Amino acid sequence: MSAAPDMTGTGGRQATAAPFAIELKGISKAFGAVQANKDINIAVPRGTIHGIIGENGAGKSTLMSILYGFYKADAGQILINGAVTPIPDSQSAIRAGIGMVFQHFKLVQNFTVLENVVLGAEDGPLLNTSLAKARRLLTDLAREYELEVDPDAMIEDLSVGHQQRVEILKALYRQADILILDEPTGVLTPDEADHLFRILKGLKDQGKTVILITHKLHEIMDATDNVSVMRRGTMVGTVKTAETSPEALAELMVGRKVLLEVEKRPAKTGALILSVENLAVKDDHGVERLKGVSFDIRAGEILGIAGVAGNGQSELLAALGGITRATGKMVMNGVELPLRGAGADGQSRRAAGIAHVPEDRQHLGLIMDFTAWENIAFGYHNAPEYQRNALFMDNDALRNDARAKIERFDVRPADCWLPAKSFSGGNQQKIVVAREIEQDPELLLIGQPTRGVDIGAIEFIHKQIIALRDQGRAILLVSVELDEIMSLSDRIAVMFDGRIMGFKDPAKTNERELGLMMAGMTGAEPAKGAA
Repeated sequence: MSAAPDMTGTGGRQATAAPFAIELKGISKAFGAVQANKDINIAVPRGTIHGIIGENGAGKSTLMSILYGFYKADAGQILINGAVTPIPDSQSAIRAGIGMVFQHFKLVQNFTVLENVVLGAEDGPLLNTSLAKARRLLTDLAREYELEVDPDAMIEDLSVGHQQRVEILKALYRQADILILDEPTGVLTPDEADHLFRILKGLKDQGKTVILITHKLHEIMDATDNVSVMRRGTMVGTVKTAETSPEALAELMVGRKVLLEVEKRPAKTGALILSVENLAVKDDHGVERLKGVSFDIRAGEILGIAGVAGNGQSELLAALGGITRATGKMVMNGVELPLRGAGADGQSRRAAGIAHVPEDRQHLGLIMDFTAWENIAFGYHNAPEYQRNALFMDNDALRNDARAKIERFDVRPADCWLPAKSFSGGNQQKIVVAREIEQDPELLLIGQPTRGVDIGAIEFIHKQIIALRDQGRAILLVSVELDEIMSLSDRIAVMFDGRIMGFKDPAKTNERELGLMMAGMTGAEPAKGAA
């Protein structure tokens, strides 16, 4: 890696240079014994897109939360446009021209776009005046920054990509010159992500400063001017993006060389494990979300489900995992499993040898206020090895088991007593993956396995999935990341509008062909797709 430019705010600035948009000097923050940030120095030039990367738990979100006034630093200074600027709360950040778009949006679902934009920024007691002003400004902002969205639409009726646009509009409406985006593409489709980066380029061209927190190295390489790398609460380097590479950044993040390509041997498939026929699911409004889905999975193979989010993949996982009622036929090892009524639940699925890593770890995979050891035990706490006698669980055995899983999966902090909400998103994901994979299931259902996960953890999780497959287990993988689907899968099924459009061999297809199928264009065999 080339030498890092001096952009840390510690000296060496050119005499003719304009003040940086942001300078953080000596920022430190601890939560009890956990040192989240330690003596952080960073400087962000005006009118640039600046990436911040690091492993889960490296301190990125804590640092940005300090900049946005959610946390107060234990030590250090914040400078905005060259002036020392105390930021004790988010209102102070907004007044300083800072806006933030969080990974989990802060929108009122049953309010309109217009009402969400105005909320908290009303001009006075007469709401109609504020709404009229906001409508005019939203029209101008939408035209200028490609942020088109219906101002009268209800948030709950918008796609995730359009909800994100509303969050950006909220910040721009409050006259933000500095925009922070935390993992902005974690829930976006590829097309929505491309549109977002066009928006960010437009903001940069208009003189705005953008800070982009992401785990995706290709986004850093494509979108940013400079990138700062954090590791375990410290800043380890800032470089010009044009002068580095994904491999060099990954090594800086993790402190070792990281394998960016998935290594796997050809699949050795065995007996038929799962057979699904004519699976159908209707939502609470009677709308059919799955429409006659059929497929097989054999021992020792990974069937990847590709598709734009919202085309039935979530309902497929939920039905197979016993969360959602369905019709059709599901046969596991020759035994038909119920899809509704008695026995159609997660406990029965686990008893049949099925483990499930759900897409939404916070709502379906974890109880956020419970400790790590309790979350690792959930669903499997009645196993004989965890029973002291007929009446009581052996909590010591459960905690010892959790500590071992935390160590094997490198969960940080390595503290089984911390509540799940105290871990970063990626470490929350490791807790769920550890719980399910370590049960050695015959069939693993896994949704979005690396959403919001850093490059080192992605490598680790991918290795665990491949190792399980090589042990002769069957895996159903759902991911919106096409490169993940193509690199892990032995077969790919493409879903559109609740149906399987066809099956493809990853070695004989490409992203363009899969993308056309994801858009509903046929051209692949409509067979059941048994290996």
